[in-house]
Amino acid sequence: MRREEYVKKWATILFLSILTGVVGGLGAVVFRKLIFLTRLLFFEILLPHISFYYHGYNFGYILLPAIGSLIVAPIIKNYPELKGNGIPEVIEAVIFKRGEIKGILAILKALVTSITIGSGGSVGREGPIGFIGASLASALTQTFKLSSEMKKLLTTCGLAAGIAGTFNTPFAGAMFALEVVYMGIFSINLVPIFLSAVVGNTVTLLFLGEAFEVNIPIQIAHEHIELFFLFLMGLLFGILAAYWAKFLFWLTDRFEGIKTPLWTKLFIGGLSVGFIGMFFPQYGILGVGYEGMELAIAGLLPLAVLILLGIGKMVATSVMISSGHSGGIFAPSLYIGALLGAAYGTILKLLFPAIGINPAVYALAGMAAFFSGLTQAPINQILMVAELTRGYALLPGVITSATTSFLTARFILKGSSVYTLKLERRGIHIKTGRPVVLETIPVREIMTVKPIFVYKWNTLKDVEELVAKTGHDCFPVVDEKMNVLGIVGIKDFLNLSQRIKTLPIERFLRKEYGVGYLNETAQDAFEKLMKYDQNLLPIVESPENRRLIGVVTKRDIYKAYYRALREMYIEE
Repeated sequence: MRREEYVKKWATILFLSILTGVVGGLGAVVFRKLIFLTRLLFFEILLPHISFYYHGYNFGYILLPAIGSLIVAPIIKNYPELKGNGIPEVIEAVIFKRGEIKGILAILKALVTSITIGSGGSVGREGPIGFIGASLASALTQTFKLSSEMKKLLTTCGLAAGIAGTFNTPFAGAMFALEVVYMGIFSINLVPIFLSAVVGNTVTLLFLGEAFEVNIPIQIAHEHIELFFLFLMGLLFGILAAYWAKFLFWLTDRFEGIKTPLWTKLFIGGLSVGFIGMFFPQYGILGVGYEGMELAIAGLLPLAVLILLGIGKMVATSVMISSGHSGGIFAPSLYIGALLGAAYGTILKLLFPAIGINPAVYALAGMAAFFSGLTQAPINQILMVAELTRGYALLPGVITSATTSFLTARFILKGSSVYTLKLERRGIHIKTGRPVVLETIPVREIMTVKPIFVYKWNTLKDVEELVAKTGHDCFPVVDEKMNVLGIVGIKDFLNLSQRIKTLPIERFLRKEYGVGYLNETAQDAFEKLMKYDQNLLPIVESPENRRLIGVVTKRDIYKAYYRALREMYIEE
């Protein structure tokens, strides 16, 4: 690439990343304003008219999330993509949809989630903010008609801008995008992603004056002996995070199995959360939950309340997400980690009074540990704690708990996260934490859609002639309905007599062979080729329908790898 073209390309990238940061930051501002207005409508205007007190409890709280559920039900019914937190949809768009997300989804996500949170739904705003930023950025890339790789990059920039603006942590926001969407790939793409995160954060601060509403103490530290306690907490929180992720989707299956209209499920979810929140209306069960986190970090909650609130938030968020609501798990997971971490620290303080244990340390480390195990994004949380506390005194403890939880949950979830588990339910298998370029390339982009094949009744002699004619050394074998039966190639007829070569292919097919599917990545295809020692991988419609629709070869994968590196690193 000539120097002039290189400079022009980078100027375009940096300009669009700044523009993406502005768009993502403004999206976050508008969304948060919507949450503020809807919360004002439900809690300040509506609640006094439906309040009913019994034994000191206001039963009006039960109805608020239920009413919000009925309002959003028609929108979610028409746009089921709005369910959940939105991050899995960004991952899917970047890997399988060239970074393209429908622009209308940004507006609807903001509207639906603001009503859900504003009415007291126990979900987070961070995932939806990231989705909104990514959607707006994607709309921008489609307007400028950019290349596929540029669309992917700037959509990721929009996600980073939204997350950074939420917490006033541009470094952690950028790392979240890299860890969760780019699966740990570090490249020159750091530049536009970090730039978008900084701009998005700046825009949020200009309009709102603050990002993260929790007051974090900055002069706290821990003793070196406490690293052992933090290591144990990492193990416990890794197990807890992994099984909570499993529980979320188990409960989702139970809700989906209920043969009732969607609005009924949403209403049940809202009513359940309202009932739990009625007992703790001021502690963050209803809504995002930052007020409860601040009380826990400040040491203002007794041990029993910390445990009850942590468990209560887990149940409330599980019911809300599983019933089909739009909302994130980012803030709820921080809440759960902070509350249960503070409880863990309080117990240690009672058991070892001479050490001088500060439960706030364990609240912050627990926040990082639980989130790291759940999302498989430990670096994001390590950096976030450093940015929130404006210091590095807690880093040894936070690194210990976050990485231990990350590894523990990774072992239990077999490389998946709460985000990729949702995609796996759709048949899309993506493993986190692997800095592999091939993981970002879908099979459909590299496969040959009109492959050369042979029928099962053809002979090895026919295959030999086909090799000489085409130069290919391997072919899929199909039946009369185009269903794949196996693989045949040069090594199957080398050193065989001419008489044997006249026999039909089906007599020589290997019992074990690999096939691929459209919802897999180039990494999946490469691993199957290695496992089954094949040069060619037939791509079929599904495990149930093995009709041939294409093939991928090792050559296809190598070419895609080097092309992706060239485009990804945007080098001269």
